[in-house]
Amino acid sequence: MQATHENKGAQWAHYETFSEGMRWPEGQALPSFSQPEEPLRGVSLLPLSDDARLTLAALQGLVNRKKTRLYLYGDHALQEGLETWPQRLGLRVEEERDLFALIGRFAPELAGVVLYDCRFSPHYRNLACTVAGIQNLLPVESRLFAAFTANGVNLPVACDLRGLSYRTPVDIYRYLYDTYWKDCTRRVFVSLSPTGHCHFTRDMAAAVGAAVVWLDPRIAEEKQMLDLFLQDLTAGQSIILGWWPEERSGIGEGTRYGVSTIPSDFYENSTVHAAIPHVMHIPAVPKKPRLENKIYLALFFSDGDNVQYCQHRMSELWGNKDRGTVPLNWTVSPGLADIGPGILNYFYDTATQNDCFASGPSGLGYALIYDEHNKVLFLQDESLCEAYTAFSNRYLTKDGIRSVTVWDQLREMHYRAYEKNCRALYGLTLEDWFQDPAPLQLHVENQRLAFMPNYPAYAADTDDIYNSLCDVIRDFDGSKPLFLAAQGVTWSLTSANIKGLKERFDALQPGKIEVLRADHFFSLLNEAKGLPFNLALSPDLKVTVNDEACPCCVVDGSPYGEHQWTAQQPGGKCFTFDLGGEYTLSRYVVKHAGVNSVDAGYNNRDFSLQLSADGEHWQTVDQRTGNCDDLTDVDFTPVRARYARLDVTAGGCDGLVRVADFELYGSC
Repeated sequence: MQATHENKGAQWAHYETFSEGMRWPEGQALPSFSQPEEPLRGVSLLPLSDDARLTLAALQGLVNRKKTRLYLYGDHALQEGLETWPQRLGLRVEEERDLFALIGRFAPELAGVVLYDCRFSPHYRNLACTVAGIQNLLPVESRLFAAFTANGVNLPVACDLRGLSYRTPVDIYRYLYDTYWKDCTRRVFVSLSPTGHCHFTRDMAAAVGAAVVWLDPRIAEEKQMLDLFLQDLTAGQSIILGWWPEERSGIGEGTRYGVSTIPSDFYENSTVHAAIPHVMHIPAVPKKPRLENKIYLALFFSDGDNVQYCQHRMSELWGNKDRGTVPLNWTVSPGLADIGPGILNYFYDTATQNDCFASGPSGLGYALIYDEHNKVLFLQDESLCEAYTAFSNRYLTKDGIRSVTVWDQLREMHYRAYEKNCRALYGLTLEDWFQDPAPLQLHVENQRLAFMPNYPAYAADTDDIYNSLCDVIRDFDGSKPLFLAAQGVTWSLTSANIKGLKERFDALQPGKIEVLRADHFFSLLNEAKGLPFNLALSPDLKVTVNDEACPCCVVDGSPYGEHQWTAQQPGGKCFTFDLGGEYTLSRYVVKHAGVNSVDAGYNNRDFSLQLSADGEHWQTVDQRTGNCDDLTDVDFTPVRARYARLDVTAGGCDGLVRVADFELYGSC
């Protein structure tokens, strides 16, 4: 049974909103915007020229950074329905048909216009947008400005770029770098084509005061210019929005500096979507199946790193009647927690138990660590790798994402960084595009984190997946579990295709093949290898609190809303976990109330973890006093035990004990 997406009132119920301005705390990749006004003013971009679209996109950012008021209907609106996303998000939009009246309404909030034309180069559009964001100016092409004047929109020309005669991208962006870069934010960098309809991300660029450029790293002099910007960004703090002239060289050049790209050139209304509460509705995780001598297959859908895919194509695929019939791993961008929390929560709220969410490549934003196609290792600096993986983990934890698809391959330094810094992960997949010089093998780092090759990688159709795996499936002898992973291209595949693929595999090995969610897949893989896995997923686990039966929400994988256990009265609480058998236990995780963006004062303050083999004699393996952290994640000396006890002696500031979620890791 699918859940119904929450209405607007419920979305805001767990979140402290603000009525004006923009908030951008340290450690948050993209800002939060004020609660949207009722109603939002809506404008259709469909009949407008590229320059008019650019002007409105920048206006949206300038207006919404003060108060979220402006919504733009973009190219996908006719296909999706004008009100699809507003209705899903509980927003009311009233369309404004008089463009000049709309601009006139907001004109008093602007310092004027930055005037440009494209007679020498279309790149003046990007220069104008950059100036607009940092000086609170509206970028307006000269002919459109004449229309402004004719229709009573009187804005002073505060900056006139028409006197510039630079013709090459390098010269134009050198001028931008020398003149305006000092005033631009370093937390966001925007790479966006100045031609075509790639104007949607400009609202975020204008809102945060980001530089907007379009340089091709395949061209030596343009790469040199681009690197001047990129070297000023900070791994673990900065993010790139937009897209690149060519995928692998562009994504790779950002990765070289430890900074990933959130593909978003056709992502619409980013400053409106970023105004939706940033509390993630992480769905509960069903119990994993018991380990048997079967073939276990994890299937991943690609391209979730692209937030416009999540906003448009994934939304279309989500409506397929066969979704949920076969477990499927949908890649999404962890960055949606900032740039589109309502979009990600829509999928979370309407997911079936067979819909699992994984991160697109290769964590927070698209990072191309090693380009197998061109044999280029981009991320070579260990400190940058550490910063990128730690930044990613912050969002993997926030989104409840347990697996990452890495593009393409990794080296020892990268394995170590993911294992050390991405504590939220159960496992990762690698893209074995060519199996050259030999097929990649399963790698387990530090006896904890598995890296599994996807084969095939990025398959265009189910025949490709079937033909790649049919022989190994047909030859399976049932003597021990077999684990396989594959990835398909979502621009050409649907849930119906996956259902048909499962039926074809079943015909090869009736009753012997099981398609799995990624969290179940990696948990069973670790169990089969004698490695620690999250025993909270075990179907044998029983939980009591103060010797009474405890709701499963304590160990259901979701910390959100009703999935958080909250005591009815002040006082200590003791949670006892019967694992159903002995395991070698080595780690526990407690998610406290603060993981839901409430005040850290409500986090449990004093607690301990105790273990027992018989339920009578207990050993304390960790004790915490005065805790303020939202999440407690502790490795301890391994102990053989069947029972665990989380004894909370002091809850939050109101005396109530709250456990948003609990995890316990052990091996057989």
